[in-house]
Amino acid sequence: METLITNGVRVSAETFYHHGYSKPTQGSIFFGYRISIQNLNDFNVQLISRYWLIEDSNGEKRIVEGNGVVGEQPILAPSQTHSYTSGCPLKTGIGRMSGYYSMLNLVDQTTFEVNVPLFQMFAPFKMN
Repeated sequence: METLITNGVRVSAETFYHHGYSKPTQGSIFFGYRISIQNLNDFNVQLISRYWLIEDSNGEKRIVEGNGVVGEQPILAPSQTHSYTSGCPLKTGIGRMSGYYSMLNLVDQTTFEVNVPLFQMFAPFKMN
């Protein structure tokens, strides 16, 4: 598990290979990831949007942006944690993701970024 604290918000990420959704012979290898976001601030925050940089080991890069995460824009009170699971297809069995969330301070209505730690994805068949 990878963890990073930015601007008073802790983000942890862990990955897993999705054998059932993957078709390696067709260049489609699917990974899941679990994210936990904990508000360490003394004020409420809301996750507004996400930005992901997805990199395949063949050098291909994709950017994914959008509102919220898995259809939600969660509000986190102090010490509260929000967790979700999502997924990412790759063309190779090795890749990585990084990015950030845009958060809203619900007290003063300012926005700030919270970095997501870089995490690696390795298909079991790529490991010796």
